[in-house]
Amino acid sequence: MEKYKTIDSHIHCGIQNVALEYEIIRPLLEAADIDAACMFAPVEDIYDRDDPDFVDTPAWQECRSRANNYLKGLASRHHVYPYFFVWNDFNVKELTDEFKGIKWHRHNLEPEYHYDDPLCEEFLTKVFERNLPIVLEEEFRNTMNLLERINGRTPVIIPHLGMLNGGYDVIKKTGIWKQDTVYADSALAYSSDIKDFIETYGCRKLIFGSDFPFGIPENEKKKILDLVIRDEEKELILSGNILTLLHIAEVQ
Repeated sequence: MEKYKTIDSHIHCGIQNVALEYEIIRPLLEAADIDAACMFAPVEDIYDRDDPDFVDTPAWQECRSRANNYLKGLASRHHVYPYFFVWNDFNVKELTDEFKGIKWHRHNLEPEYHYDDPLCEEFLTKVFERNLPIVLEEEFRNTMNLLERINGRTPVIIPHLGMLNGGYDVIKKTGIWKQDTVYADSALAYSSDIKDFIETYGCRKLIFGSDFPFGIPENEKKKILDLVIRDEEKELILSGNILTLLHIAEVQ
């Protein structure tokens, strides 16, 4: 495998309700010649995704806090860029400077974000002030409403080339990837869609990710390496674009 500076921008890592500790992930990154990773807590540590009537509790809030802080602790010892996984307490006090981005996530039939809560706007305002990228994985209607609300005030990354936000073709038809501040990640996307995305929007709009544990970093990276594009374009996708969004000059 040819060596390119690489950051996996989409990895789940946690130690509470699922066994996804960093020690399991590190050998997979090394095998794929991946230099650093953006990491989110597993959904299982954030809310009960199997209960559509889920009601938040202090115990779940403490679980979320531990999950986010675990990643923050990794950042001081490893090449990890932690993202803050936000839920309905919109805990802006815990959104400290160590966090490099936001994970905003739910699927159809799962508990919903309280978008009308004033705390949601307070949290978003803090995100805008810090210009933190938001990895936005939501059903189609909520995706479009939140993008309109964000209105270009911070970068947004639609993961999986929109596969779980309504589908690649549906998201493409909206034209949102033409906006300067809206990007896509490649995690688990079809190679044909990756190729079409690059032909339509160019290499500066796409960010490499694996979605571990659902994707294997080495396999997902190979999709990018196999593209018939210039070396410098591959490196933009593998590391350059996400470093720009994270305001990082080079892999730390």
